[in-house]
Amino acid sequence: MLKLNRVHHIALICTDYAASKAFYTEILGLEIVQEVYRKERDSYKLDLAVNGNYQLELFSFPDPPARPSRPEARGLRHLAFEVDDLYASVAHLNQHKVSTEEIRMDEYTGKRFVFFSDPDGLPIELYEL
Repeated sequence: MLKLNRVHHIALICTDYAASKAFYTEILGLEIVQEVYRKERDSYKLDLAVNGNYQLELFSFPDPPARPSRPEARGLRHLAFEVDDLYASVAHLNQHKVSTEEIRMDEYTGKRFVFFSDPDGLPIELYEL
């Protein structure tokens, strides 16, 4: 059997690099590990860490094609982050003009969660532990 240790990273492609970089670093608070501009591809690659752990790569490419992001579309459903205080997290997002859905309760775990979108409409979930 294949032995996987953990998820190494998740790669996202954005349409507006500056807006997405600001969203993930200034609003969500992810830390920049490394930022590279690849001239031959006219593309940025931004490595981001969540709480000191490298987990996300943010890419920009000229005119990337659209992809469905509805929760039940085939493929990646959403990106989820764990938070300590869901209400404080939602208040922070709302202060930065990020709209959130209503807070819901996971019927199996009894934990609260909420969804919102990044600048490209990617669904993001905050899950309270």
